[in-house]
Amino acid sequence: MTSANTPAQNTSAEPIDASEQMRIRMEKRAKLIERGTEAYPVGVERTHSLSEIREKYAHLEADETTGDTVGVTGRVVFVRNTGKLCFATLQEGGVDGKGVRLQAMLSLANVGEEALADWKALVDLGDHVFIKGEVISSRRGELSVMADSWSMASKALRPLPVLHAELNEETRVRQRYVDLMVRDEAREMVYRRAAITRSVRDTLDRHGYVEVETPILQLVHGGATARPFETHMNAFDQKMTLRIATELFLKRAVVGGIDRVYDMGRVFRNEGVDSTHSPEFTTLECYEAWADQFVMAERMKEIILNVADVVGTRTIQTDAGEINLDGEWAWISVYPGISEAVGVEITPDTTVDELLAIAAKHEVKVDPKWDAEKMVVELFGEIVEPTLLNPTFVYDYPPSAQPLARPHREDGRLIEAWDLIIGGMERGTAFSELIDPVIQRERLTEQSRRSAAGDEEAMQLDEDFLRALEYGAPPMGGIGLGIDRLVMLFTGAGIRETILFPLLKPEGH
Repeated sequence: MTSANTPAQNTSAEPIDASEQMRIRMEKRAKLIERGTEAYPVGVERTHSLSEIREKYAHLEADETTGDTVGVTGRVVFVRNTGKLCFATLQEGGVDGKGVRLQAMLSLANVGEEALADWKALVDLGDHVFIKGEVISSRRGELSVMADSWSMASKALRPLPVLHAELNEETRVRQRYVDLMVRDEAREMVYRRAAITRSVRDTLDRHGYVEVETPILQLVHGGATARPFETHMNAFDQKMTLRIATELFLKRAVVGGIDRVYDMGRVFRNEGVDSTHSPEFTTLECYEAWADQFVMAERMKEIILNVADVVGTRTIQTDAGEINLDGEWAWISVYPGISEAVGVEITPDTTVDELLAIAAKHEVKVDPKWDAEKMVVELFGEIVEPTLLNPTFVYDYPPSAQPLARPHREDGRLIEAWDLIIGGMERGTAFSELIDPVIQRERLTEQSRRSAAGDEEAMQLDEDFLRALEYGAPPMGGIGLGIDRLVMLFTGAGIRETILFPLLKPEGH
């Protein structure tokens, strides 16, 4: 015969990491089932959420009764079993991520000896339970439900972690469901991210944009310079890639007459993982006919300020200082910007050898095989970009930086493109889009040569995209905005915290 504290031999399948506590809980599950009681019923007679009880009965004074019988559910996060009266704290997620808690009381007089004994023997922290009873305020003024009956709603087989001992960063990210159970901040991140993405959509919708869905599986990868994930489609016996951007299909839509179009969704880049990069992340791309990079700058500013208003602040505190979104959104040209930073004039005519010397002096790692344009972009990114705290549009890039951007209207050695830097980090980018199919073919042909030579980030030649441009695309501006980095800006969290279920190494590796 086994006691409640001694688990019986478990002949059923169990997790390989089952602990002694798990085995005890599994025995309790078995006891519920043996007596014909559901350990995981399909439903219970729930009448109110904990939030509704808190709102409806907030006025109760200490030791006041209502005569109102309700049925509530919640996860048991605290329990105190003392003789003839037991106390439990039930928790639900709430509508905004802030956990809502309510006390349940079980007395011998109300539930009876057998039900009270079962509560003490079978309920553990983490279980979902159903409590039916009267809404009261305890002698200490704690809003409560005095149970007439209780039942198990879902038996938890794993114990909740000890918040400060077992719930380290790795566990929080790897087992996000546990993080969501025990930390309000984790749940609030989910709701805040949803509010941010909703605000972005609302801003675009007000400007007449239409949201579309572009293919994730693609025959030709393009729209950005990045290494793709490769896969194989059995039906076509065809190698395919996961999309690295949504750009080329959105531009096809504009060619077809959808003048303002956007897609917000996952893209995949088979690259490094760090505090600001994830192989799987979310982007917004939007394209507007008859617009240019300056129109898109206004769109971007409006998007971000509207997000700030939803979050509730236009000033952001960082380790590097305060970011003021209400201040001037500055514009800095790449070549004058790097020239001022290093004290040497750098132009599109500056040679690779000169740039190598500047890189060595400022201890910036570069590849000697890079051309001058690549060198300049890297130098700016390493030396200037981290110093740009308040919103700054960095523009007048060299052509190779963005092969899909239009040549500059005044200087053919540059392109019409900008990156928005806030807090020393790129948050988004925009172009006056290249619509000349002849120049675009030249650019993509050069990219395909780089790809053939071993550049895993170079774009491929997309004949169908070029065919679309050859039908005549209207002048247009386009934006690319990293949603994860936008959330990071307004929460101060790293990218793994802003993505609900980030891609991680397998456990044990």
